[in-house]
Amino acid sequence: MTTSFGSICFGSLIVAIIEALRMLANAAQANDDGGILVCIAECILACLAAIVEYFNKWAFIYVGLYGYSYLQAGKNVFTLFKNRGWEAVIADDLVQNTLFMISLIVGACMGGLAVLIEATSDLFELAGSNERWIAMASGFVVGFVVCSIAVSVIGSSVNAVIVLFAEAPAEFQQNYPDLSTRMRETWSRIYPGSV
Repeated sequence: MTTSFGSICFGSLIVAIIEALRMLANAAQANDDGGILVCIAECILACLAAIVEYFNKWAFIYVGLYGYSYLQAGKNVFTLFKNRGWEAVIADDLVQNTLFMISLIVGACMGGLAVLIEATSDLFELAGSNERWIAMASGFVVGFVVCSIAVSVIGSSVNAVIVLFAEAPAEFQQNYPDLSTRMRETWSRIYPGSV
């Protein structure tokens, strides 16, 4: 909130501008204004938004770690991964999918718990005949949101470890030789020739 706040705001502003342009193109297409050009613009803006959002994740890690400006952080992290040959590694990041599945499971469990609470109490009695569905939906949403917030810390930590491992493998080896050796062996098994 102090030294890197401007960089984070700038990165978020870029995403917001692209999303606003995308919504304008979407509205124009819904009104049949512009025809094929609006469709092409919407497609390009959707691709650009996906790229910028993905790029933001790695740039924000660099901003947080080193305090660079947003543009400098983006350039540095892109250069780092390109020099290491890790473009496939960052594209193959399955941690976010796993954490999303965990959030879905927790949401489903909380939905089931809410249905159980509804069956044994009068908590949802004002909902009428839909009280089971409302209890399940409420429990699912609360469980999913709370779990997503909690596991986002894990996802960000994993991304920071990837950046730090790419940035300073010698320092990691020097300070934590056992962990470094295990990580290098596992990494070379999954991504041969990338370490």
